[in-house]
Amino acid sequence: MDYIKIRFGSDFDPIGSRIEKTIEDIFRPRPISPMFSSREHCWTPQMDIYDTPQQLIVRAELAGVDKDDLEIEINSKAIRIHGHRRELPRVPDSSYRLAEIQYGRFERIIYLPSPVDTEVVSSNYTDGFLELRLAKRPQDLTFSVPITEE
Repeated sequence: MDYIKIRFGSDFDPIGSRIEKTIEDIFRPRPISPMFSSREHCWTPQMDIYDTPQQLIVRAELAGVDKDDLEIEINSKAIRIHGHRRELPRVPDSSYRLAEIQYGRFERIIYLPSPVDTEVVSSNYTDGFLELRLAKRPQDLTFSVPITEE
């Protein structure tokens, strides 16, 4: 059985990540031809999140990304999916007429709508789609605290 690397973290840097993403979006060239694109191009995979009473299901479209170039980090509030899609070799003696497929590194941080149990996570990567299933943490738990006398 193959496994997808999942790293559990205590916190992500949401402000730093958002600022970095905003700056990248402002200064990222929008090339007409891939010959003019920067080598360190960053793209954003499309995602869906499904919310059921017991779990959250996250699906990411990662066509062409090798499982070994994919990394997932999870904490109780967020998921960070990042990796690299390698460029396919160009066809010899050809010139681009249309170039829409994005290559290079990618990162996506998703803040979850409810806390999840990081101990109960499953993943599947089939046909270019990554699916994560995360068990929700019960929110209505109350605990009784004993009061002692000194």
